[in-house]
Amino acid sequence: MKKITILAIVLAFAATNAFSQTNEKTKKTEKQPAANSIPKTVSPLELAKATSTAHGGEKFRMMKTLVVRGTADISGTPLGTFPATFATIYSGEKYRLEVSNPIQPFKQTYDGQQTSSSITGLELPPLNRLGFPLLQRIGEKDFTVSALSKKNKKKFGFRITSPEGFYTDFFIDEKTGLVKSYEASYEINGRSVTTSVDIDKLREVDGVKIPERYAQRFDLGQLTIYSDFKAKEILVNSQIADDVFSISK
Repeated sequence: MKKITILAIVLAFAATNAFSQTNEKTKKTEKQPAANSIPKTVSPLELAKATSTAHGGEKFRMMKTLVVRGTADISGTPLGTFPATFATIYSGEKYRLEVSNPIQPFKQTYDGQQTSSSITGLELPPLNRLGFPLLQRIGEKDFTVSALSKKNKKKFGFRITSPEGFYTDFFIDEKTGLVKSYEASYEINGRSVTTSVDIDKLREVDGVKIPERYAQRFDLGQLTIYSDFKAKEILVNSQIADDVFSISK
């Protein structure tokens, strides 16, 4: 039962990394080269700023609200393979996450002051402090950009660390300036979780380049989980009522 509960939480966190949609307004951006390749001699901060620009620049940084819905195929011994769906809603620092799957549904909400989880006593790390959401915080106070860890020092990329100490290592395509993969580590109730993401497909949505499909691996010590994610819908800068983030008393 403990492994199943951990699985539900890991899957829930994974859903926060899906920033894309597939609709008639989207424009494919796969394998589109940048005008100039990024030299490997740039500093981590210069590279981070170039990456933010490649993903949409000011339009990406100024995105105020985001609603994402999608699907995932999950596999891992001894759990077999099963489907899941997710929905995430962001508005500034507020967020709501819902994950449906045949093992353990999960919901977490942050109303700007407190967090509520559907699994008593278990909460995810802040959903906007790991993975792709960190790219929007480049240049902000207390969000530190630094060189990659020693084990990744031969790769082309940078690390972003949040004020709370959560970090993600981003690996960049030097020809396009786009993120091609990233990895992070965090803890849930004292258990270490390491996750890595490989982006399979990008789309341009309202001037912002974001992952549409990606493969993610989770290492939980004795348990390894593989997930293939596909975002189905996104709403950018749409109006979101405050009661969406209400926490039941």
